[in-house]
Amino acid sequence: MKAELLEVFGNDLMVANTARVSFNRCKPALEESDKRLIAYLAKHGHWSPFSHPKAQFRITAPIFVARQWEKHRVGCIRGYDIYDHNEVSRRYVDSEPEFYTPGVWRSRPDGSIKQGSGSPLDRDANGLADSILADFYISARHTYMQLLKAGAAPEQARMVLPQSMYTSWIETGSLAYWARLCKQRMDHHAQQEIADLAAQVDDAMLEAFPISWEELMR
Repeated sequence: MKAELLEVFGNDLMVANTARVSFNRCKPALEESDKRLIAYLAKHGHWSPFSHPKAQFRITAPIFVARQWEKHRVGCIRGYDIYDHNEVSRRYVDSEPEFYTPGVWRSRPDGSIKQGSGSPLDRDANGLADSILADFYISARHTYMQLLKAGAAPEQARMVLPQSMYTSWIETGSLAYWARLCKQRMDHHAQQEIADLAAQVDDAMLEAFPISWEELMR
């Protein structure tokens, strides 16, 4: 899985200047007072100044992670101001699919918990799970390619592909949007795979917006 930062619009100074425009002020360079202002804005939930800077990522992940990733958008506004999203479509793309294999298989959680994972499987069980998955991937890939050879349209042939197939999308969002996403997806309740992906976004955003990001992620 990979989250690659493609473009950045704005910086920490943009956050401060966007807030200070209320007083008809603008600074050419970041000062200590701007850092304090950014901290205040983040602490007290003044989100609009954090909606002006933008970052664009190209993300590659298995479908089961991609679909869970989308759930954080509930309550967000789609469009340039908050976020936008365009994904590779297998209605048009018919290249041989690639599949995700976990490094470690986890057990079901104990007790009455209906989601999440337990401890890692032991070596023998992990090897058996790997073998079962590898056999399935051979079958799924073969079935898909045979359907295409038979003349089936890619938009129909894709129905046999599993949720572990890699997909790729470009996502553009505001600084506020990415902070909301990472806070949700790096929470200790999040699935490990999606937390690992969000951590890559977290690293890139901290480098691009060091002051704002640190305050937003507190």
